[in-house]
Amino acid sequence: MNSSSVQKQLKAAGIDTNSKKYKAALSEMMKNGNGAMFTNVQAIKNLMSQYDKNGDWIDPNTGLTGLAVTDENRNSYKHIISIPESSREEMFELAKKEFLNENGTLNGDTTKRESVYNNLYRKMDKDDRLSAGWTMEQYEHQYRQAFAEAAKVEDPTWRAGKPIPAGALDGITRESVESGRKSVDIKL
Repeated sequence: MNSSSVQKQLKAAGIDTNSKKYKAALSEMMKNGNGAMFTNVQAIKNLMSQYDKNGDWIDPNTGLTGLAVTDENRNSYKHIISIPESSREEMFELAKKEFLNENGTLNGDTTKRESVYNNLYRKMDKDDRLSAGWTMEQYEHQYRQAFAEAAKVEDPTWRAGKPIPAGALDGITRESVESGRKSVDIKL
């Protein structure tokens, strides 16, 4: 990749070998063991299209950066941060609806959770997106736990998969769950 002939080809193809985008793509090629020995200009361009001008990976589903878990951030994103109340409300309502519809089970085939997370990510700064997602997971777990506890209060023999007792979740609000701080015990 460093030979003058290869550099000329890259330059002729409009690739700036000093750009963060190019360096990120090249780093990915080397990291994956693909190396750069057996590649072509188009393959490099294709890989570069997955990165923004800062060298940050662009999630193909959302078009957003800041969603890749890397060696650098693997141990640092799992902490509670402040996330928009509207996102928490959206997750609460969806979790409640799905809990009732699926009798307390998690159904990966019918859930609309991804759209709630994507809406959240769009509201957050790039550097906060992974922590925001992790924080939302903690809230979601807290909501589902409260729903399960409420179902068991109405019917002590209730377990996931059995019909939810009528009205069991009627008195539960997002605010009441969050004020209990059962799973998320850090004041936001």
